[in-house]
Amino acid sequence: MAVLDNSQRTAEKAGGRGAAMHALLTDLFPICRSITGDGVRQSLDVLKQVVPLTVHAVPSGTRAFDWTVPDEWNVRDAWVMDADGNRVIDFRENNLHLVSYSIPFEGEVELEELQTHLHTRPDLPDAIPYVTSYYQQDWGFCLSHRAYEALRPGRYRIGIDATLAPGSLTYGELLIPGESEQEILLSTNFCHPSMANNELSGPVLTTFLAQWLLERPNRRYSYRIAWLPETIGAIVYISRNLEALRRRTVAGYQVVCTGGPGPFHYLQSRQGDAVVDRVTRNVLRHCGRPHEILDYRDRESDERQYCAPGVDLPFGSLMKAAYRRYPEYHTSLDNLELVSGGQLEETFGLYTACLEALEANRHYRATRLCEPQLGRRNLWPNTGSKPNADAVGNTMALLSYSDGRHDLIDIADLHGVAVTDYIDLAGTLVREGLLAPADEDMQDAAAVENAPE
Repeated sequence: MAVLDNSQRTAEKAGGRGAAMHALLTDLFPICRSITGDGVRQSLDVLKQVVPLTVHAVPSGTRAFDWTVPDEWNVRDAWVMDADGNRVIDFRENNLHLVSYSIPFEGEVELEELQTHLHTRPDLPDAIPYVTSYYQQDWGFCLSHRAYEALRPGRYRIGIDATLAPGSLTYGELLIPGESEQEILLSTNFCHPSMANNELSGPVLTTFLAQWLLERPNRRYSYRIAWLPETIGAIVYISRNLEALRRRTVAGYQVVCTGGPGPFHYLQSRQGDAVVDRVTRNVLRHCGRPHEILDYRDRESDERQYCAPGVDLPFGSLMKAAYRRYPEYHTSLDNLELVSGGQLEETFGLYTACLEALEANRHYRATRLCEPQLGRRNLWPNTGSKPNADAVGNTMALLSYSDGRHDLIDIADLHGVAVTDYIDLAGTLVREGLLAPADEDMQDAAAVENAPE
């Protein structure tokens, strides 16, 4: 059974979760975001209408390891105007036209000087590139290469109506308590302007995962979810929570690039064999969709911070059309047409399969010597009936390898089975007294082992 099947049925019952995700993405798309500023706060306010996240503000100048929170940047308008008064580059038409964190500027320059402040993508002549200048004060504009080539010699008037002043870095956080204080951390970037897959698919998918988790009747783990500016936001977040993150985090995902048209990609943690790596590889192996496993050397996003030496969290990233692996990346072509509700729903199905498997994954111990009598427990076919090979095989696999050393993912991988196929079966075998959890938080396994027939 492909692991997406159950998740697809769940989405169908939900009445169009993919369409709802794309609608939220569409609402957020026009907002101009950066690593600080009103755009981030406005975007978080939109998400607060869906899930009860808390907004945190960290003042400019705050130290975080080797970094300092920068001044806050806000922009109202920006343009390049030709001699006839025409806006040949206009921030109001597309907020990617302005280099993010451009300093305020007003003046006139000749075309030759203007060109030193312009950025294009000659390989994608109709695309506006995304360019930033967070930590070096400068100004600049981005435009399509076709528009660049159409600029005529002469003087151009420049206007950048922006502020760069002490303020704060803003991020969102939500803690969803479970039975255990051990946590699964979902982190996503929320700092780029109008790009659909590279920017908004991650925060939107994370928001709907939070909604799904809040609706679950039982949660073994607690879930901590963070919507952060890339790099500086994650560094600030880790600096404020390092000891708690080390102590509580059992698995984590950097949720980015989750809605594109390409194949699935999983970027493994620096460890490479953490439980988050093993469960995601298993889910992908049985999902029936094209996918590629990436080594940590291919890192690009905030897994760099969570997996950094000394932090060492078990963090991976499950993506669809991963960064730099689709041509529209970091350009205006990464638009609302690139990402569909169906693509978002596919990725949602994979993430929920992974989280359900993490919830269920345990080390079990068989409670009977040799094979137990399955027939009288209705776990073996009646006389004359044809055995269900998969059901019997899965039952025998769990009973044969539940020695307290193999967890469900190990056993599933050994038998070439989706770990999600073992979830309900393991519960049945526990209820029948044939398996007992061997995890350190279960102290009554010995009593179950000695239970009378």
